[in-house]
Amino acid sequence: MKSILDLFHRISNELLTDEKEHPVAPHIPSTELYNTLDLSLKSGPLDEVAFEKVVRELAFASTRTATPGFFNQLYGGRNEKAVLGELLSVILNNSMYTYKAAGAQVGVEKVILKEVCDTIGWLNNSGGTFAAGGSMTNFMSMLMARDAAGQKARHQGMQDKMIVYTSKESHYSIPKNAAFCGIGRDNVRYIPTDLEGKIELSGLENMIKQDIAEGGLPMMINLTAGTTVLGAFDPVRAVNEICKKYKIWMHVDGAYCGSVLFSKKHKHLIDGIELVDSFSFNAHKMLGTPLSCSIIVVKNKKHLLESFSNDASYLYQTDSDGFNLGQTSLQCGRRNDALKFWTLWKSVGTDGLEKIVDHLFALADTATEYVRNNEDYTLYSYDETIAVCFNYKGIPARDICTLLYEHSELMVGYGSFKGDEFIRLTTINGQNEHQDILNFFSTLEQFVEEHAYLFEQQLAEQELAV
Repeated sequence: MKSILDLFHRISNELLTDEKEHPVAPHIPSTELYNTLDLSLKSGPLDEVAFEKVVRELAFASTRTATPGFFNQLYGGRNEKAVLGELLSVILNNSMYTYKAAGAQVGVEKVILKEVCDTIGWLNNSGGTFAAGGSMTNFMSMLMARDAAGQKARHQGMQDKMIVYTSKESHYSIPKNAAFCGIGRDNVRYIPTDLEGKIELSGLENMIKQDIAEGGLPMMINLTAGTTVLGAFDPVRAVNEICKKYKIWMHVDGAYCGSVLFSKKHKHLIDGIELVDSFSFNAHKMLGTPLSCSIIVVKNKKHLLESFSNDASYLYQTDSDGFNLGQTSLQCGRRNDALKFWTLWKSVGTDGLEKIVDHLFALADTATEYVRNNEDYTLYSYDETIAVCFNYKGIPARDICTLLYEHSELMVGYGSFKGDEFIRLTTINGQNEHQDILNFFSTLEQFVEEHAYLFEQQLAEQELAV
């Protein structure tokens, strides 16, 4: 093990050094991947020198998600204290389903969940768990909503035509989860959004009334705290009035931006969060822990037990159910995703988490101000978002993003909303500084100027195709 840790140390140091000079890894087209890297598996072993060589080559060829050149996904950065927790969790290799298997690490997870619930403003009967990503926490919320609406479902199967309501801008996992839950994709109702990407309330109640009249059972309204394109926040308090009236489970998917919970300045974006039935957020997004670190909490922990507990005498042999976390988890064997968040939180305190969140919005303000003050840009996003959406000189967004990627200059994606397509710059990396944001625009502008012929060629090919 010591020699392997030494190898890890060597490769990591070399990679960190190289990232400073090359923030984007060399582009390897997918069609050339297996010709470029030796990924084959063979019957015989490699000697140590050959093994180190292929592992190093793989590491250096992999997408670099922690550099000032990566703005492509809804995560990024590399917080060193959180990385420490991740490395320790790998070495310890605890499984989080029982106290016997995880010991003190159970306490780590329980402390985090209690602090989150306290921050929301819930009482002691609240609870939560960790899951493998935002899609999974959304799935768990839907299962609990299903079981709360129809008590027979978890034993006898679906007895009612249950209906889920969600924004047109919500995460793509919602219809998938409806299929998994037995609700069905066709029983997901998509609610229009306003010009800022927030859910429109005007037609929601009429939609619910119509479904009830047709024999449906409205069971869940899913709101989003940070939509994937514009980073919009649905109005929690206003929707809660409808949920109370019709006794519908209310979930807030805060996978992207739910960590505003920790910011006094920005918490108003989820005003009313204490009213919801379930809430989820990903600490591996705004807070910068390594993937994955997804949390779901519920106002009443009985729903976790009712939907996910099951007797297993071969497993739960010691201690109370409160310390046997498999009783409230979708999974049985489960890696320790809590420790990396705990090492981060312990090191910087709750005030430090607040500073991380506020810094991301400040970076977005820098980007928005730059776009607004430059006539070559068109802005499509709004204030109080960490997704800055724009176009440059009228050049198709996908052309700029694709060519920047293929030339290993920048990693940034594009999105669309109400017929407009644009570059989507997400200021999700808490290690970035304001100059890194300005450098992004400088790199983009210089690239477009130096490669004007490529964009002209792209335009000609598109016109020919038409």
